Amino acid sequence: MIDIRFGPQVCGDLGSAASREWLVPDGVGGYAMGTVAGLRTRRYHGLLVVPGETPASRQVGLVSLDPAVTLPSGARVRLGAHEWSSGVVDPRGFELLERFDLVDGLPRWRWRIGAVVIERELAMLPGRSCVAVVHRLIAGGPVRLELSAACTWRDAHGERRADGPTPRVEAVADGAVVEGAYRLAGPGWAPEGQWWLGVHHREEARRGLHPDEDLWYAGRFTGDLERPGDTVSVRAWAGRLDEEPPGATEIVATARRRNRQVVATAQPTDPVDATLALAADAFVVRPGGGTVDVVAGYPWFGAWSRDTMISYEGLFLCTNRADEGRELLRSYAATLSEGMLANTADTGRVEYNTVDGTLWFLHAVSRHVTVTGDTDLGDELLPALRTVVDAHVAGTRYGIAVDPADGLLAQGAPGTALTWMDARVYGVPVTPRTGKPVEVNALWINGLAGLAELTELAGQDAAELWRRHGQAVASFRDRFPAPTGWLHDVLDAPAPAYPLGGAALHDDDALRPNQLLAWSLPFAPLEPDEQTLRRVAAGLLTPLGPRSLAPDSPEFVGRHRGGPAERDGGYHQGTVWPWLLGPYVDACRRSKMSVDDVFIGIEAHLTEYGLGSVSETADGLAPHSATGCPFQAWSVAELLRVRRKGQ
Repeated sequence: MIDIRFGPQVCGDLGSAASREWLVPDGVGGYAMGTVAGLRTRRYHGLLVVPGETPASRQVGLVSLDPAVTLPSGARVRLGAHEWSSGVVDPRGFELLERFDLVDGLPRWRWRIGAVVIERELAMLPGRSCVAVVHRLIAGGPVRLELSAACTWRDAHGERRADGPTPRVEAVADGAVVEGAYRLAGPGWAPEGQWWLGVHHREEARRGLHPDEDLWYAGRFTGDLERPGDTVSVRAWAGRLDEEPPGATEIVATARRRNRQVVATAQPTDPVDATLALAADAFVVRPGGGTVDVVAGYPWFGAWSRDTMISYEGLFLCTNRADEGRELLRSYAATLSEGMLANTADTGRVEYNTVDGTLWFLHAVSRHVTVTGDTDLGDELLPALRTVVDAHVAGTRYGIAVDPADGLLAQGAPGTALTWMDARVYGVPVTPRTGKPVEVNALWINGLAGLAELTELAGQDAAELWRRHGQAVASFRDRFPAPTGWLHDVLDAPAPAYPLGGAALHDDDALRPNQLLAWSLPFAPLEPDEQTLRRVAAGLLTPLGPRSLAPDSPEFVGRHRGGPAERDGGYHQGTVWPWLLGPYVDACRRSKMSVDDVFIGIEAHLTEYGLGSVSETADGLAPHSATGCPFQAWSVAELLRVRRKGQ
């Protein structure tokens, strides 16, 4: 894997070290997460973040274990880091960090206090909500190590305050149980019990959200490090509290072996490929130990069907996890209703509210069968896939229906945003894209052809599917090219500010990246033209991927910053989306254009934000600072897929 390590100049600079985040998933939807500096900058950061019934319904448990070292001289040195609502950062243990490494996906810190060097490693037990934190004396000593446990138990999206109930902490062997929800275990436990008031999260402040919370100092662990190699370890786990997990050093070793096996199974071709394969693994989870699913992004997303299906090939087929992929496709097929795939919202409700999620599902099944030769799955799902086409032809929810006049797929109903550009501000869609969106129809055409192939593989007649496909392709080629030299983004869209309030329609020629799918999909309706692609790239391409809108558009928003309304307003109005690099590269390759230099910026990004991973979004204006989730499934999956495809 790529070498991710930082020395004292990065570790000791709070701006640099606190903007680089690490993630250790547990495989069931929870995680440990923080920064190189050890400073918690988000409400979502913690050493034990526990999944609920769905991955999105997470609870923050153990927040931090703050080390303090008592030297032979009697001097006590604190190695933790907290920012307070006053603006003070105290303690400042990051100033004593001599190195941070990400080794096999696991974070490792080394503090130097003169001749004394102490190392911390952290891992989660695969398949269980359990974290192990191991401290090892590397040089110097003897020293005494204290680990102060800052705790809470609250929804990951909120805060807990001292004016509410005091957390319930019960003493048990080797530690304590907090709120009956999770257990702490380690040496020399001494209960304390007091509030730490006004802990500040600088990233939440930047996002326009409440940035402060209060933490409960539950107690401290203490152990002696006599000679190099000695360890002091703490474990924390949720769920079956009476079932003690393995020892901390064993958990670290187990996690390291598993991560190495994940990478080996993917058969990477270079260090970047290996890094992306392990990054992909973070998103593949089994909530509650059940059916496999995909987390769309950490730290705040759960499972979303559109994200899952866009990510499918990269996460499963490019990492040699087709058996798990097969299981996932079967479970999602069971959610089809009125020809639409369920979208499990982060609220916990099952909703049917996307026009493209189902079409991406058709694509995922087709790719699975094509890549693996698993015609048995194709045969099994064929009846369900036919219901998708039948329902779209007849018409289904939210005005989703095939226009019999041209065979293209229309969508939209008042107050809805059904494409992937689905942001809302105060409940009002920013980009409703009512009408016939370009990528939706590229996916429709691609889905018809993929289903026709599956039908023929099953020995059945696909003539009607090919007829519909031919009609849609002809209409697409006739109607989508715009006088601007690129493709219309939406056909038959309601005209803005129509003076009579009627139903006047127009064709929207805004320069957006959605058109890339018209050239990139396996059964794309158009052959790519180099001149057109160069026009698209000139307006949209950045080092981290295409912008969602060209900068010369009046609606362009160059910075994805501010409060929720401001951020959502610019989400798809110029913000960069790294996942779109996949369709762009596919289209360029089909046009015989060189893409050798396209990956330079995004590969460098693997060490800049979410370490070893790819962010959800970035600013549309230079320097294209990353925004959104630091760890995003479709961003990783699409980069992995197109890099592999070109090797």
